[in-house]
Amino acid sequence: MTIVLRSPQGAPAAEQACPIAPVVDIVFSRWTTPILWTLHARGVQRFVELHRNIGSITPKVLTQRLRQLERDGLVVRTHYLEVPPRVEYRISELGLSLAPLFASLAEWSAGHLSSVEEARRAFDEADNETVSR
Repeated sequence: MTIVLRSPQGAPAAEQACPIAPVVDIVFSRWTTPILWTLHARGVQRFVELHRNIGSITPKVLTQRLRQLERDGLVVRTHYLEVPPRVEYRISELGLSLAPLFASLAEWSAGHLSSVEEARRAFDEADNETVSR
């Protein structure tokens, strides 16, 4: 069996400059990572809890991202038919399969983010000296 990865536009991934670009588009959009991280770390959450635990995201954007994550199969939404209605969100098995990736990124961040910040400072200082001349 041959699996052909396709971009959202339908082009085979091999034709793209970076074959992981579709995955990056899905997983690393602005609010996807904090939502998945929170659901993985804290378990099942109601909308209000999730909103509170993420912080600066607006309710509208949270709703949009949750719908997209549900569509992508990374989040499961459960609606309980009770009064008042209750909706809960949890990370799916597919979403959980990203945990090693997130762990690797967290490890990389802990070991290398200070180097990135140092490189940025050096670049900015050099750029400021060039502008001053």
